[in-house]
Amino acid sequence: MEKNVIVSVVGLQINEGERPDLMELVTEGTYRKKGDAHYISYQESEMTGMEGTTTTIKAAGDELTLIRFGAVNSQFVFRQGKKHLSHYDTGFGSFTVDIMARNVEIDIGEHSGNIRLGYEMAINDGEMVFSDVLMQIREAAPGQAEFSADRNGSQMDLN
Repeated sequence: MEKNVIVSVVGLQINEGERPDLMELVTEGTYRKKGDAHYISYQESEMTGMEGTTTTIKAAGDELTLIRFGAVNSQFVFRQGKKHLSHYDTGFGSFTVDIMARNVEIDIGEHSGNIRLGYEMAINDGEMVFSDVLMQIREAAPGQAEFSADRNGSQMDLN
């Protein structure tokens, strides 16, 4: 059964020699469970720079897969202590991404859940970027205002 959810993402990204970059996003999405896997999906917006892209998170056991399709296409696999090589395709070109997951914590229940990721990422064998992400998922209440916001602005649509 598919449920409407509110997805909150807070991410900290650190590039060597630069100030940390904090990103916050709150958006509506959907949740479904299929077998032992949990799926959370939401539409990216202009605010994230990936308008026209659907993001799906698949959490199964101790592995998390982030799948994007549309204007941006990618599939990243996060498994603690494991390295994953992926291709990231955009309308402006494609590149390779190396991801080394340092921390993967998945705790999802029937009505809410948390996902925490700590990982290192290198694009086209470039400098390492360090990221820490916390995603909170909660079931949306019926008739709840639908909204999407990030640190650069906000948008609200009332039902």
